[in-house]
Amino acid sequence: MTKQGFSTSFTVDQTPDQVFAAINNVRGWWSGEIVGDTNKIGAEFTYRYKNMHNSKQKITEFVPGKKVVWHVTGAELTFVKDKKEWIGTDIVFEIEKKDDKTEVHFTHVGLVPAFECYGGCSGAWGALVDGNLRKLIETGKNQPDAFA
Repeated sequence: MTKQGFSTSFTVDQTPDQVFAAINNVRGWWSGEIVGDTNKIGAEFTYRYKNMHNSKQKITEFVPGKKVVWHVTGAELTFVKDKKEWIGTDIVFEIEKKDDKTEVHFTHVGLVPAFECYGGCSGAWGALVDGNLRKLIETGKNQPDAFA
């Protein structure tokens, strides 16, 4: 059973391996400053966007061509009352071959409507995943800041 969270999906012509590589090129699509490894099990990285968002993710699942999971171990969201809303949530990328296409399914498990940041965060994920990540997969070119 799938846990509650924000989800979005899209389909591309690229292979599951190409999609997997793009997802793990986090600096190529997630606008902001990223410090640390983003492409191996057990790795930890921090993400900072201006003075609004600072979070730490640990890669807890890493199945080439199929799945990546980041567990949020730290967070400081300056635009909401509970600045630590993201802590304990999971950011999940699932990849599935569908005929001659590849489906990407994204879920931020635990990012629920009860969270103050749900509206803004789900909108940001939509721009980043459906916009930047999809463009990176389709073009192979790093994407500029989605929020500039």
